[in-house]
Amino acid sequence: MMYLKKQKFYLMKNIKMKKIYLIGIWWIWISAIARYYNQNWYEVYWSDSSDSELIKNLKNEWIDIIIWNSWERITNDIEKVIYTEAIKNDNKELIKAKELWIKTISYPESVAEIANQKKLVAICWTHWKSTTTSMASILLKNSNENFTSIVWTILKEFNNKNFFHRNELKNNDEYFLLEACEYKRSFLKYEPSVVIVTNIEIDHLDYYKNIEDYISAYRQLIDNMKTWWFVILNWQESNSRQLIWQRKDVNYIVIDNDKFSFNWQEFLIPKLDIKIPGEHIYYDASLVYILWQMIWIQNSEIIKSLSMYNWVWRRMEEVWQTKNDNLLLSDYWHHPTEITFTLESIKEKYKDKKILTVYQPHQYNRTIELLDWFKNVFKNTDILIVPNIYESRDSEDDKKNMNTEIFLENINHENKINWNWLDNTFKIIEKFDNENKDLLIVLMWAWDVDNLRYELIK
Repeated sequence: MMYLKKQKFYLMKNIKMKKIYLIGIWWIWISAIARYYNQNWYEVYWSDSSDSELIKNLKNEWIDIIIWNSWERITNDIEKVIYTEAIKNDNKELIKAKELWIKTISYPESVAEIANQKKLVAICWTHWKSTTTSMASILLKNSNENFTSIVWTILKEFNNKNFFHRNELKNNDEYFLLEACEYKRSFLKYEPSVVIVTNIEIDHLDYYKNIEDYISAYRQLIDNMKTWWFVILNWQESNSRQLIWQRKDVNYIVIDNDKFSFNWQEFLIPKLDIKIPGEHIYYDASLVYILWQMIWIQNSEIIKSLSMYNWVWRRMEEVWQTKNDNLLLSDYWHHPTEITFTLESIKEKYKDKKILTVYQPHQYNRTIELLDWFKNVFKNTDILIVPNIYESRDSEDDKKNMNTEIFLENINHENKINWNWLDNTFKIIEKFDNENKDLLIVLMWAWDVDNLRYELIK
């Protein structure tokens, strides 16, 4: 690694390299774009508000980062500035870039510049996008296809990164696999060849008016598709069914349990050997099987790759053992449906363990809008701890109308604990860890709860 860094340093001294600047890079999907440009020999700079393990790893990849913002670093020789949509208009770096007439684009716009030139596969339904995108990406890595992949998690198969790019194998067109986010209709920047939509459940009610408005965004995405490619849809899910046949110049593949239909013909999905428990995970694997069947990857290759798939970072991730030999899991899911299925799967796999779940809700607004859905989702955990609610894009009214006390009052659970902030949460987890020898601790988080892993593991 040090040799490669030195080699790049000497090349940078002798070659005039293009520069790119990213604002708010901590977010997992933004860091993938940084890695894309870094691999393509750009000088990559960025700024963010807080440090993290992810940022520390990125620094080791020869990317210039500061934890703050510095408008002095925005100079005329920067080709473009990429920013997260969470950045406010009064950001000093963004203002300086616009004053210098530097091209400024949002994250989805920056991805679209690259992905729309490729065979773009947009994986974009409400739940389990990361799981399906990672499965599909690992399978493609095991094949002889050129491709780029951006996943909202870390894959050991990608050298512990969220990004992979290969363009040296046989001379063929390149695929681009993308976990496409529907928030604020950001995925409408893309022009996909393939769209996968298999569950549509209302979310992001700080932006969408209702379920009809939410479904309309998926309709618009299909309108953006390149002609004569295909959409994969779930026949058993009523909201997804509403998208069928809206265009006559694309192909529709309909999945129904263990079979799928294409051009009025039915095909069976073979029995798949999946290591991870849960019907929803098996369903994701079935989608990946159909996707790469249509791309003409060999059947045996698909089945073998799926059988080797294991959990990735923040997706029911087995972190390590605690200091008292209890098992620690980390999971990012925060929508009620995702929590329900994940805890069911954990209960199924670890039948003999007592489960302690530390749940950090994502946004005050989302918690308010989905409060009724949360009532019974924690039935498969023995102990529930809520440390705080992660604030993002929330109004002052949202914060007045929701807090951890109100949240827990609306949760049906016999052993629920309102425990303020991380230091206090760590102490009570440590107490349970000391008193139990058959405990499974689940960090189910939206922001910084996952940092507790470094205090709890051996």
